[in-house]
Amino acid sequence: MTHTHTRTSCAALDAADPLAGLRAEFALPAGVLYLDGNSLGALPRATSERVRRMVEQEWGEGLIRSWNEAGWYELPQGLGERLAPLLGAAPGQVVVCDSTSVNLFKVLGAALRLRPGRPTVLAERSAFPTDLYIAQGVTSLFDGVEPTLLPSAADLDRLLDDRVAVVVLSHVDYRTGELLDMAAITERVHRAGALMIWDVCHSAGAMPVEFDRCQVDFAVGCSYKYLNGGPGGPAFLYAAERHQAAARQPLSGWFGHARPFAFEPGYEPTEGIRRFLTGTPPLLGMAALEASLDVWEKVDLPAVRAKSLALSSLFLELVEPLGLPTVTPLEPARRGSQVSLRHPDGYAVMQALIARGVIGDFRAPDLLRFGFTPLYLSYTDVWDAARQLAEVLESGEWREDRFSCRGAVT
Repeated sequence: MTHTHTRTSCAALDAADPLAGLRAEFALPAGVLYLDGNSLGALPRATSERVRRMVEQEWGEGLIRSWNEAGWYELPQGLGERLAPLLGAAPGQVVVCDSTSVNLFKVLGAALRLRPGRPTVLAERSAFPTDLYIAQGVTSLFDGVEPTLLPSAADLDRLLDDRVAVVVLSHVDYRTGELLDMAAITERVHRAGALMIWDVCHSAGAMPVEFDRCQVDFAVGCSYKYLNGGPGGPAFLYAAERHQAAARQPLSGWFGHARPFAFEPGYEPTEGIRRFLTGTPPLLGMAALEASLDVWEKVDLPAVRAKSLALSSLFLELVEPLGLPTVTPLEPARRGSQVSLRHPDGYAVMQALIARGVIGDFRAPDLLRFGFTPLYLSYTDVWDAARQLAEVLESGEWREDRFSCRGAVT
C-alpha cells in the first residue's frame, strides 16, 4: 500500500491520544481488532460486576424490596438524565425504555396526534428497515395517513408541503455512514409546519448530538452500539418539553400512568417525560447501561468526534490503493463514525477478514462496514486492520467455500 502514514507514525498518534487511557475501561479479547462497535459496542470492564450486583444482591437478597430500596422504579428517568448531556438535551426530556422500534412507534403516534389533518409521513427509502416498518404500522392505525418514501434525504424539499405531518430521518445512514445536518433539516421541516423525529442510533456516543439547539421534536436511539450498553440493551427516547403536556403516545401502559400503583381501570398519563413509559423496565439491561454511563461521564465528546474523524480518515487513506468503491462521504463534516466499502463478494471478504481476527460486518447486497469507536480503538489498530484487508484481497483467500456459508445474522 502507498500512503503517507506508517505504523510508526500511527503509534506516535496513539502516544499523543487524549482518549487512549479509556481503552483500559473495556474488556477487549486478545488477538481481535474490533471494528464493529457501530453494531455492538465492546464490553465495559465494570459491567459484569454491576449486573452481578443487581442479580445477586438487589434481586437475590433485596427481592421485591429493591423497587424502592435499590431505586429500580426511578431507573428509566434516572438513566435518561445521565444520557441527556450526551444528546444535548436539558433535564426532563430523555427516558430509557423499551427498544428503538417500540419507542419510534410511541413518538410517531404522538407526533401524528399533534398534527391532525395532515395525511403524510415522510421517511427515507434507505432508512434502517425497522423505521419504515414501524412507520407503516403506525400510519395504518390513522385513517387516510400513509408513509411516503424519499429516494434520499436530498429530495426532502421537493416533497415537503402542508400535507406532511411528520418527517422521520436517520442522523447517520446505517449503510453509508453519511451524516445529515440535523439543525438545517429540522428548521426546514418546521417551516412547513411538520414535526421532526430523528433516529440517532448511529450517532449517539460517536459525536456530540444537539437536540435542544436544533429544536428537535422527538428522537429515538439505542444503547448497544457506541454507548456500549450491551446486546439488546434498552433504548431511549427524547421528547421536547414543549410537546410533553399535549403528547399522547399510543402504548399507554401502567408505567406511564399518573398513579401506577392505584391500579385504576382508566388510563391517565403522568406529567412529563415519564408519560412515554409503557411497561415494566428491563432492569438487567439497565444495570449494564449504568456501568457504561460511568465511563461516558468521563468523556469529552468533542474529543471523541475529533478522534473518530481522524481514525476514519486514516482508514480511508490506507485502503484507497485497494481500489474498492467507497460509499462513505470523504468530507469529514458529512461523515459519521464508520466507513463502508463495496465488493461484489463482500460477505465472503468480511468472513475471511473475521477469520484473521479483524471484526467488521456486512450489509446486503455488497457493503463491507467498518466502525470507528474512539474510546477503545487505536490508530495502530486501524493500520493493522487495513493491512489485513489488503492481504485478504491480494491472497484471494476469501474465495474459499467456508467463507460463503452465511449465518442467520450477517
